[in-house]
Amino acid sequence: MIDSALLRSDWTMRTQERRPGVIVAAAQALVLFLIAIQSAFAQQPAPRTQGAQLIDRVVAIVNREIITASELARREKQFVANLTQQGVPIPNRAALREQVLERMITDRAMLQAARDTGIRVDDITLDRSIARIAEQNGLSVSGLRNQLESEGISFATFRQDIREEIILTRLREREVDNKLQITEAEIDTFLAAQGQSLQKTEEFKIAQILIRLPEKASPAVIAEAESRIKRVQELMRSPRTFASIAQEFSDSPDREQGGSLGWRTRDRLPTLFLDAVAGLKPGEFSKPVRSPNGFHILQLEDRRSGLRTQEVTVHRARHILIRIDAQVTEDQARRRAVELRRRIELGADFGQIARDFSQDLGSAQRGGELDWTYPGDTVPEFERAMVALNPGQMSDPVRSVFGIHLIQLLERKREPLTEQRLRTAARLALREEKLAEAVADWAREVRANAYVEIKRDDL
Repeated sequence: MIDSALLRSDWTMRTQERRPGVIVAAAQALVLFLIAIQSAFAQQPAPRTQGAQLIDRVVAIVNREIITASELARREKQFVANLTQQGVPIPNRAALREQVLERMITDRAMLQAARDTGIRVDDITLDRSIARIAEQNGLSVSGLRNQLESEGISFATFRQDIREEIILTRLREREVDNKLQITEAEIDTFLAAQGQSLQKTEEFKIAQILIRLPEKASPAVIAEAESRIKRVQELMRSPRTFASIAQEFSDSPDREQGGSLGWRTRDRLPTLFLDAVAGLKPGEFSKPVRSPNGFHILQLEDRRSGLRTQEVTVHRARHILIRIDAQVTEDQARRRAVELRRRIELGADFGQIARDFSQDLGSAQRGGELDWTYPGDTVPEFERAMVALNPGQMSDPVRSVFGIHLIQLLERKREPLTEQRLRTAARLALREEKLAEAVADWAREVRANAYVEIKRDDL
């Protein structure tokens, strides 16, 4: 899949605001909303006294540390900018301030817990993370610094934010992520609830020797058949193989193949045969059983568990992404995508345009090509547009949470849905659900165990 995790499924997008796990991915998410802050939300000066002396009020005490009014104002502006970029209505400012302060209190308590347990982030690790953030956004580190400072964000403050994000990620990994366990029974229950379970089916490889009896056989004919079957049983105790005995004695059409019926599922075997081999181990043979056709001796050659697999449609596509950010509005991104589409229609190579203009750096260097995608691998808007295309066809500009896409479908095929893939997807989905709840519970516990004093008169 895409290196930048651009097109994540609904399952994988259900996560916390600060996603546990990959440090760089968490840092990338933070820098994207920091960069999105408009200059209108640039840092405001702290209130002044009548004598024009700068002061910074204490709004909360968390154990041995304080949270100041300027820190709260900065974080509140970040939240407002983030909500604005996502198109989410901004709540009442007083209510928003309370929410932001509570988040800061919890974060401060967790950072203290991390320091108390020896979690540190050295400058080399921090520098590498920031360099990767800059690279993923098409910038050098100096370019990232200039971008942030042009938006009124101190680079030193940004570095500290990233350092704290990495610390919190490591703490969550140790205290929550690594302790989560998903059982096979939970996966089975989840798949059954989703109607996506794969049915297992048992298969048998059986050989037979048939001593045929005609319909309405006389007692003499039956006695002769019984004599032959006893002779076969005697030979079974000799060094001769079942196949050679079948070739000599069996009246079945499969005698030339040593009586082998090949691999058969349960629904392709008579109940009489299933009952006869039920207790056998591979290589063993049954006692004689009688059917309307005569007397049978069965050998269980082998047995195995198979899958009655579903087939799903998978797609291979390529795309060009124009991101929407503080510098590029949705209208501007859409107009740029329309212009690129026109150039491709006039003969420009899609792959070259993707390499030159796509802002999904993971796929751009491959000409915009993505790996084969299964249902649910991509975000819904992308998937709906992709499946509506015919191979070779290009979409109109498509809006997703990541920006504006141009999509070209390369191939479509039907492929068995493997049990491993299905169970892996279920495990990830269950982990996301459990993780959200576990992180929330853990954060509440850390918050409850901290000494907190809120100076409401100074909010």
